[in-house]
Amino acid sequence: MLEDHQTAPSTTPWPAAYPQGYAVVDVETTGLARDDRIVSAAVYRLDARGEVEDHWYTMVNPERDPGPVWIHGLTSDVLEGAPLFPEIAEEFASRLDGRVLVAHNAVFDWSMIAREYARAEREAPVRQRLCTIALSKELGLPLANHKLESLAAHFGVVQQRAHHALDDARVLAEAFRPSLRAAAREGVRLPLLECRPLTEWTDRAAPRIGRQSGGYSSGGYPSGSWRPSRKRPACPYPNPGRYEPGKQLKQGMRIAFSGDTSVERDLLEDRAVEAGLHVATSLSRLTSLLVTNDPDSGTSKVVKARQFGTPVVDEAAFGQLLRDVEPASKA
Repeated sequence: MLEDHQTAPSTTPWPAAYPQGYAVVDVETTGLARDDRIVSAAVYRLDARGEVEDHWYTMVNPERDPGPVWIHGLTSDVLEGAPLFPEIAEEFASRLDGRVLVAHNAVFDWSMIAREYARAEREAPVRQRLCTIALSKELGLPLANHKLESLAAHFGVVQQRAHHALDDARVLAEAFRPSLRAAAREGVRLPLLECRPLTEWTDRAAPRIGRQSGGYSSGGYPSGSWRPSRKRPACPYPNPGRYEPGKQLKQGMRIAFSGDTSVERDLLEDRAVEAGLHVATSLSRLTSLLVTNDPDSGTSKVVKARQFGTPVVDEAAFGQLLRDVEPASKA
């Protein structure tokens, strides 16, 4: 039974603009790169008020090395008899259809799901997503960090099997319900984002068979050493200067990244470029903003950011800023 902390009074009107149903999702994967695969998936379906309707879980044979087994616990032997993604795609789709996809760092879960459907020459029936990190920020929750365990602890939700897709989805569903009710009570607009499904897929690299170690950082993320450099077209907008906290990003701003990210770095950079930002490979006095999840690290970019007074935000905050980038000034 879900515990409801901060339950909204029965007299509180439910915003008509709120969605009528949610699919709280968690996927475990072979890694975080473009060509990585899903090894397990779970969905808790919730009604408009966050009440659980049902839940579903499956393992998925990734047809390759399972990646960081020390995180998700799913070995090649365990996954050998699991269904392939195309075999569970229809059932998975039925759980998502007509609902807002809810996940902790939703852009990652959505990206992995969209890629799997594209590989299977299908389209995931998801049109909107909601990130619980973004929602917790909108609500001003006093969290020490943006980890799921911190959100769970805030609402008194007990984690039983961390990094098991079904338990992570359960924990998130339990934390999402009071968050949703708090948003309704306080009149907070839900931070919904559009989902654009992939319509085609081409694998750009052969599967990394047998790669059990050496390719991931201590946090379970792929190490940056193997990531190929990418030449991007020059940003067409002039640099308007530094980002000012509390304001919008503006097209032409120079953005630098440092350290591990939970979303694949290439994806973050692509989103920045699509928004009209300049992705910089180094940090200088001209850099508008540094994005890092570890502002206390001693990387050269973080050190220079301190020296130059360059504003710093984490990955989740950057994702929110990308939602509304101010157009460049007309000449």
